[in-house]
Amino acid sequence: MSKEKWDKKDIPDLSGKVIIVTGGNSGLGYESVKAFAEKGAEVILASRSRRKGEEAKSGIMKEVPDAKITVMRLDMVDLDCVKTFSEEFKKRYKRLDIVMNNAGIMTTPYFRTKDGFEGQMSTNHLGHFALTAGLMDLIKSTKGSRVVNVSSNAHKAGKMDFDNLLFEDGRDYRPMKAYGRSKLSNLLFTYELQRRFEAAGIDAIAVAAHPGFSETNLVRYIDKKFFYKVLSPVISLMAQSAAMGALPQIRAAVDPMVKGGEYYGPSGFAEMKGHPVRVSSNGVSHNREAARKLWEASEKLTGVRMRV
Repeated sequence: MSKEKWDKKDIPDLSGKVIIVTGGNSGLGYESVKAFAEKGAEVILASRSRRKGEEAKSGIMKEVPDAKITVMRLDMVDLDCVKTFSEEFKKRYKRLDIVMNNAGIMTTPYFRTKDGFEGQMSTNHLGHFALTAGLMDLIKSTKGSRVVNVSSNAHKAGKMDFDNLLFEDGRDYRPMKAYGRSKLSNLLFTYELQRRFEAAGIDAIAVAAHPGFSETNLVRYIDKKFFYKVLSPVISLMAQSAAMGALPQIRAAVDPMVKGGEYYGPSGFAEMKGHPVRVSSNGVSHNREAARKLWEASEKLTGVRMRV
């Protein structure tokens, strides 16, 4: 499992495992659901749109006829929906081996969710924080469970500002600045969760991954811009498929050699493409004081206590 060219052939048998993938109807999430289903896991394909989720399930079932996939509606920008999902899941299932916090948006115009949060931070971090908290009892009771948070190379441009964490009323908002902050938050959350698992002696790990430069619908807010159109031939050469881009998060989720607090990404130049390997995040992502502040702010904003 430690070889440099780790791929889908290295995924172990997942029979009996229960896995949640948020944003499972497209892109990296879709590829992750398919990979897990191919290896026998029971996969909950969580999707904001039930229709799109069912369409994705049908597409996978054509390739994997015996796939065990359940579609459940989950809108990461609606905390009531997150709570409903968590409660419904706990009624149906008695174990949770992996929760893959994959759903995300990138460089959107400024908008506020129904809960009053800036959209990118809400989707990419706060919703997943609340989801993980809501499922924590099952995570703790399932031996060897994993929480996998999907970050990005953009975390390196992220800066935390706890005086204006959510760019109130659009103040100081720039799409990439907000995206970078949300992806840095993914890593701060991962490392702090791992520290708390260890301190409490819980048999679970928190790990993170990033897809490099992958062809997914995340770029839909920039692909019509002039610079993107001009550079699109070069960009296409630099990018990798969603199937390859999903490998780091898949490896983080299932490779038995993975340890808590690790971070996985592509092996190639600037971690843009290639097979998944262990990589390093920047120094800010390991700042314990920033992680503590984010944890406290996340609990206060979501109204959900993370009982680790």
